[in-house]
Amino acid sequence: MNCKALAALASRLVFTAHGFLLVWIVVSIKEDDIYYWLLLVGLGLLYLEMPVTLRCTKKGEWKWFSPMVFLYLCTAIPCVALLELELLNRRTSNRNSSSTYTSCNRTEDDAVKQGGLGLSNGVKGLEQIMLLILVIVRWLMPKGEMTRDQLSQLLLVYIGMGADIIDILEVFAEPEVETNMNITITGLVLFSWALMQYTLILTQTNSHPASAPNRSIMSLEDSESPAIVPEPKEGFCKGSSCCINEVWGLAIAVGMQDGPFLIFRLYLMLHEKVLNQMMIFFAVKNVLTVLIEIYRIVVVQCRLGQ
Repeated sequence: MNCKALAALASRLVFTAHGFLLVWIVVSIKEDDIYYWLLLVGLGLLYLEMPVTLRCTKKGEWKWFSPMVFLYLCTAIPCVALLELELLNRRTSNRNSSSTYTSCNRTEDDAVKQGGLGLSNGVKGLEQIMLLILVIVRWLMPKGEMTRDQLSQLLLVYIGMGADIIDILEVFAEPEVETNMNITITGLVLFSWALMQYTLILTQTNSHPASAPNRSIMSLEDSESPAIVPEPKEGFCKGSSCCINEVWGLAIAVGMQDGPFLIFRLYLMLHEKVLNQMMIFFAVKNVLTVLIEIYRIVVVQCRLGQ
């Protein structure tokens, strides 16, 4: 077995271990329904997808989309949703019972709350580990068409995305919305939608039109013969200029994470009155990120149109 196959197997084993743990916890909580074991189907398909990927690709990974990550998320996301909904039910039960218990059942009620707190901490830990595993596995798995430089850039992007994505789930514990079913479901939908970014690989490109002038300057400095600089295309958005990886990557970031997260956080602040330091910080961060991403898209397009 060559190094490419070993890397592919190791990355899938890591996904399997964490995915199985998530499913096992769901099944242990949902004691009356063993059908939740069917969530393991996504993990099983990983080992059918692996030989297909290794056989059909030269470097062990598809160019633009990772079916391996997608199959893992097909198991992990439903598990996270089920666990968060279970926490919602427990918070609702605790709030309903907190105003009716007597001194005789105070000890029992406190025990229930402690159990809910323990489950909440465990679920948060699993969610945080999931984001870390997505970065680690991307590092372990075959690079595909990417260079080492492109892989390092992608890993840094993944780490930055994960910090913002995991904060969405922290909103569910805010006192103003901790028993709000609509807020929980909306947050889980946004969380799932943002995680789909990890299935996309948008740093793979042989050349970047926007950076061609810079490369020509370096060539002039490093060699005596002048470099040939390709003429830019005419128009603000012609040909394939709108399809370059940087523009697509920025557009996807706006549409799949920063834009929806900003709208969601503004709604929580203005309508649900969820106002705290972290909420304000991440909302301002989303505003700045969206503005900078849109500005960058305009800059790249204008430079291509010159």
